[in-house]
Amino acid sequence: MPTQIPSINPSLETAQQEMIDLRRWSGTAKEFWPRYLVAMAGLTNANKVVILLQDAAQTGKWRRLGDWSSNRGPAQPLVDFSAKVEALAAQCLVEGDQSSPVSDRREGAYALAFRLRLQKVDDVCVAVLLVTAINEATARECLVRLGLVADVPASFQATLTSQQARSDVEKFAATLDIMVLVNAEKRFLAAAMALCNGVATRFNCERVSLGWLENGYIRLRTISRTEKFDKQMAAVRALETAMEEALDQDEEILWPPADEAIHVTRDHDKFAKMQSPGNVCSLPLRIDGKAVAVLTCERQSGSFTGIELQQLRLTCDQAARRLTELKQHDRWFGARWTSATREQLAKLVGPQHTWVKVSGLLGAAALVILFLVPFRYRVEGNFMLRSDEVSFLSAPFDGYIDVVAVRAGDIVKKGDKLVGLKTSELELEESSAAADLTRYQREADKARAAKNLGEMRIAQALAEQAKARLDIVRYRIEQASIKAGFDGVVVEGDLRERIGAPVKQGEALFKVARTDNLYVEAEVKERDVHEILNRKGGEIAFVSQPKLKYPIRITTIEPAAVPKNDGNVFLVRCQVDGGIQKWWRPGMSGLCKLEVEKRTLFWMLTHRTVDFLRMWLWW
Repeated sequence: MPTQIPSINPSLETAQQEMIDLRRWSGTAKEFWPRYLVAMAGLTNANKVVILLQDAAQTGKWRRLGDWSSNRGPAQPLVDFSAKVEALAAQCLVEGDQSSPVSDRREGAYALAFRLRLQKVDDVCVAVLLVTAINEATARECLVRLGLVADVPASFQATLTSQQARSDVEKFAATLDIMVLVNAEKRFLAAAMALCNGVATRFNCERVSLGWLENGYIRLRTISRTEKFDKQMAAVRALETAMEEALDQDEEILWPPADEAIHVTRDHDKFAKMQSPGNVCSLPLRIDGKAVAVLTCERQSGSFTGIELQQLRLTCDQAARRLTELKQHDRWFGARWTSATREQLAKLVGPQHTWVKVSGLLGAAALVILFLVPFRYRVEGNFMLRSDEVSFLSAPFDGYIDVVAVRAGDIVKKGDKLVGLKTSELELEESSAAADLTRYQREADKARAAKNLGEMRIAQALAEQAKARLDIVRYRIEQASIKAGFDGVVVEGDLRERIGAPVKQGEALFKVARTDNLYVEAEVKERDVHEILNRKGGEIAFVSQPKLKYPIRITTIEPAAVPKNDGNVFLVRCQVDGGIQKWWRPGMSGLCKLEVEKRTLFWMLTHRTVDFLRMWLWW
């Protein structure tokens, strides 16, 4: 519902002072907006002020933050203004701050609309004012005044944020001071004592106690400023019972209880009658939503405030995980592992003779897996990528290297220039041969005109000779640019350091291999080749990318073995299923595993030994 404010018309000076005060306002928003409405009305002598906030969920929907009216002036402008408030706000978002007549029927009544600046940029808030008995110049002057105070809400929100931040810092400061002490300890009891002492000091408690859940019951572990205590004392028993009351309800319990409290405090009442602690607060410590311990604080000076309870709750939440980890790890690792394992196994086989039962089950499972369960068996071998087509590009004639366009590893397309030889001398020869061809052709024409047949034939022969030499020179110039004959990759050749160096005709300059017809050449040891004779599939993994596996298909097994240092191997040619990858290059290697069939684990572990014994003992 819009906020209704009594009719107030403050003077301009009062309104200005009010705006100054509102910039530093530290009260609540419920108090700020009414005063801000009245102050805007005072700056402009407005009859009505409305502040609209656009609904973030539904564009075009507006919600009123405040509504002030002076209850004076003619009624008709107020009616016209109220009917078009939201339209004026929407128009302000599109056209900016503006002043416009409320109605064509009434002169001197203007609507002022301007956007308020808030701390969140995404929030859209517009103030719309009705001012009567003014002209257009005065309306524009009022709009300028309002623009000067459009940032007051943002200043107010920034002040609230700063106050909240200071409050949060104060809350966290107490928790952090205590957690520094707790985290500094490496043993459970020392950390628990640090927690109790820190809470007792920070919150002026006479006594702070920590009880931990063990075997379904709370057991008192530490008391602030007390190194040793008798766990059989009646006071200790009563305190543990009170802690269990908080643990069972999984809620903070205050004593004396508040009038609206709904928690059971019977055990706390008994403890209070026995010890007269003044004020008691018991807080559960939770891990993953389950209470595992209780912290009880006793104080005579006064009851625990809401902020102190928040600080205590935050301290317990922060300390719970650390104390739990220390309690679990405050033993040597063997005991921790054994205890945790036995607890889990006891749920399956029972608490009696747990290890004997587990050992028997594991032994039976091992025998079944070893002798009866088949596993996939594969033959391993090294492999290398090879290409079916490799081109060696050599120098077409004796010359000098002029331009080098590629290096080893570059990908080239068909027709790409790889290297260029110098053609300056060839160009001179071309010019000379062209000149000789022209001269001999003219001599032949001259002899023909003179009807000297012999000289004409000689000149024609010399012209043909010059033309042949010219063709040879031009062919060599064309061949001076060595180009790729197909798409592929440069496997060998790096001539960048040989620019200007001489090359001989036929000297190999580059080695280019095709990458679209790569195949896998695997090496399988002689002792395993019989396993893959009738097999078809397998997988490969490259040394550079061992996490990637690619399926392959066996196409050919070489009939003759190839000797290697560690024994004979057979070369197996395979094709890759799924296509060649762009990053593959001829010569890349890795590990190849060829599928055989499923065998038992016992056979896999013993067949090498059995084969060795058969050869050695000649079975």
